[in-house]
Amino acid sequence: MRRTRATALAAAWLLLGPGAAQAHLVSTGIGPVYDGIAHLFVSFEDLLSVVVVALLAGLNGPLAGRRVLFTLPLAWLIGGVAGTLIPATPLPVSLAALSLLLIGALTAADFKLAPAMVTAIALALGLVHGWQNGAAMTAAGLPTVGLLGTAGAVFVMATGVTALVVALRRPWMRIAVRAAGSWIAASGLLLLGWTLSGRA
Repeated sequence: MRRTRATALAAAWLLLGPGAAQAHLVSTGIGPVYDGIAHLFVSFEDLLSVVVVALLAGLNGPLAGRRVLFTLPLAWLIGGVAGTLIPATPLPVSLAALSLLLIGALTAADFKLAPAMVTAIALALGLVHGWQNGAAMTAAGLPTVGLLGTAGAVFVMATGVTALVVALRRPWMRIAVRAAGSWIAASGLLLLGWTLSGRA
């Protein structure tokens, strides 16, 4: 059992990278911070990644949830700053798809993880996604203060989703969360198939 769990966690660690830096950079017309906020909600891989990590954290209890609330946005911001300083090599979209598939599957299975492992998943996810965002903003010549908006939006989204899941008490409600995880895993599988068929 421990070996299976260790293998699953090692695979999660390796597969948390987002896809190619197609950052969906948008201009709201009201400033770079708001552009950063809007960016999260128009970037499919980023938004689903935040949601699925928050679902997994909520299912693993209040301690895991609290740790993810602060780890994920802070890692996103640190990764974003690093991305402005170090050019990011675009990662294959298949890695983003596999990360959604794997974390979604862990959520759907209601896989019990130690809070430290959930935190490590959130840390890796935030650093890599933030790094790609920061590099994309720099390449587009946009102000890096937009990273504050994105990190703030990640915090708000993770807080809302995690708090909702932690507060659920009835078994059927947890099943609904697991079903959401399965849909995200299915989205990752669909994205993976789409990516692979596009290369064929």
